[in-house]
Amino acid sequence: MLQRFPRARRWLEQLLHTHDTPHRTAAAFAVGVFFGFSPMLGLHTILGVAAAFALNLNRVAVLLGIYSNLPWILPAYYTVATMAGAAILRVDLPPGLLDQLGTAVRDGSWRGLARVARGLRPLIWAYTLGSTLGAAALALVAYRLSLTMILAHRRHQRHGTQTMGK
Repeated sequence: MLQRFPRARRWLEQLLHTHDTPHRTAAAFAVGVFFGFSPMLGLHTILGVAAAFALNLNRVAVLLGIYSNLPWILPAYYTVATMAGAAILRVDLPPGLLDQLGTAVRDGSWRGLARVARGLRPLIWAYTLGSTLGAAALALVAYRLSLTMILAHRRHQRHGTQTMGK
């Protein structure tokens, strides 16, 4: 379909920026993973896409990285990241916080949730530090893994092309 519209194809290729080196594509994916697991939950897509445009990175790879943080792992990741940040900062968890949260959710009480939010205030820096460090560590792992996979795929493609030409 896009063959009939070369101008649209060029525009789409420029927008997506998919013709990159393996290292830049892996870096784009890692940037996406960083933003996907960063403390800026809710702004991760906007920030990741803005970084992709600012750094002229593969937009598809950035978006794939951003959305590698799946909804069912969010609570576990951010809980562990906050606990790690609290341990680094030597911040104690407020006593009875989990019980208060359970009661507020069970009762569907906005007042109860507001009380829990006030209880979480001392953990904001622990959350920020823990999830930033976790995002950086996951981005480094994502870079290495994606680079390895991209290079292996390209070798496989080259090998397949060479054997088909014989």
